[in-house]
Amino acid sequence: MSHDHHNHHDHHQHSDVKNIKAAFFLNLFFTLVEIVGGFLTNSVAIISDAIHDLGDCLSLGLAWYFQKVARKGSDTSYSYGYKRFSLLGAIINSIVLVTGSVLILTVAIPRIIHPVTANTGGMFLLAILGVLVNGAAVFRLKKGNSINEKVVSLHLLEDVLGWLAILVGSIVMHFYNVPILDPIMSVGIACFVLYNVFKNVGQSLRIILQGIPIEVDINDIAAHLQQFDGVENIHDLHVWSVDGTYNVLTVHIVLNNSLEMEKLAELKAAIRDSLQAKGIQHATIEFETTTERCCFEKCCE
Repeated sequence: MSHDHHNHHDHHQHSDVKNIKAAFFLNLFFTLVEIVGGFLTNSVAIISDAIHDLGDCLSLGLAWYFQKVARKGSDTSYSYGYKRFSLLGAIINSIVLVTGSVLILTVAIPRIIHPVTANTGGMFLLAILGVLVNGAAVFRLKKGNSINEKVVSLHLLEDVLGWLAILVGSIVMHFYNVPILDPIMSVGIACFVLYNVFKNVGQSLRIILQGIPIEVDINDIAAHLQQFDGVENIHDLHVWSVDGTYNVLTVHIVLNNSLEMEKLAELKAAIRDSLQAKGIQHATIEFETTTERCCFEKCCE
């Protein structure tokens, strides 16, 4: 693996931590403003959102912590390093998101039956501030690539959509007596968030269960490896991802002629370089001769 790639991956992880840290402090600041504003406007919707944002703060704090842990290199306990800890943060965040969305539904559905009128002017001002603060955090995290960042970004996107709903609802309710509008939009947003959470959880589970990364075509890789000079066939080909961005491959390559160590090293380097372009960051290659009996060949066909 090249030194440049190490630097790129380290820089990527460092930016992950900075993005989540910025989002955490933005969210914490606004949650405090929201709690005060909710009581001042006598808005159940804003107080409910403040409780949800407290859950977001917990999730962001966990994501920040796990993303920092994920930057640690390999040691005697974790030979691939701590990259997968960011997945743990993503899963915990998803659980919090589901819990928060269910709580929103339990508050919003009864309010459809028994609507509550609030101070629409105060709601409008808080909604403007909510869209700006949470929108800034979403914009910061949108540049990230890790699953952890995507799940955290979903937290904050939910907040932006929620505040847009409160913004529109406050304007409409200011001129028309339709307080039922706010809980209806809240139910729609909660359902949208639940759909996206389950999609992200599915991606996390695929990684944990060592499924082939969605962006990697294993048949294309197999055909690609067969094209190298001197390759008779390949078997025992496995591809999985450590954290959703760092993909790993192992393969047994049968050569039709014996090669000196220097030639084997050149072939191995050429194969690894070509696999980088196909989304493989870490490749372990084992060479075999046509007469060598491999105990993994039959079981992996």
